[in-house]
Amino acid sequence: MMSRSFVTALTLALVSSIGADRNVRSAATYAADAAHSSVIYRVKHMNTSFSWGRFNDLAGSFTIDEANPAESHFEFQVKSDSIDSGNDKRDQHLKSPDFFNAVQFPTIAFKSQSVTKSANGYEVNGDLTLHGVTKPVTVRLVPTGSGKNPMGKAIAGIEANFNIKRSDFGMNKMIPGVGDEVWLYVSIEGMQK
Repeated sequence: MMSRSFVTALTLALVSSIGADRNVRSAATYAADAAHSSVIYRVKHMNTSFSWGRFNDLAGSFTIDEANPAESHFEFQVKSDSIDSGNDKRDQHLKSPDFFNAVQFPTIAFKSQSVTKSANGYEVNGDLTLHGVTKPVTVRLVPTGSGKNPMGKAIAGIEANFNIKRSDFGMNKMIPGVGDEVWLYVSIEGMQK
């Protein structure tokens, strides 16, 4: 028969190891899978309809630590010349110095500075660099699921919706014909590193 102190010590060791394993899993880092991720925008045209588009070249990674959200981290880069509005002529204009100036400013980047837990996910404060200008932004980020891909690799998804004013980033051309406020929807699927 095992002594009571031995059973207690064994139980504590098991609980401790389970807790440690949970924290390791909850702090996993995921590399963005561009084929299964989207960066979509919407902007008003001539104060009537909305013009929609997307960026097709995305990279980056994210770490979500459920046990300690402050240790979570999000960092993404988008190639500005990957803009796709569904119209080649408009895309060339958007890549020009009138708008994104994709030659001089080839990358749009976001890097988190602080993360806190919120009701349905996380509030992420970070720096958005667009058109050569870096500004602080706050986004509400929601985990959208996790599982395994067909190859058995761990995957997870996140999404965020937020607005920016393009004039804050020095993109003033054609306001108000092309709206100042831009709505962004970001959906990222990542594969565990």
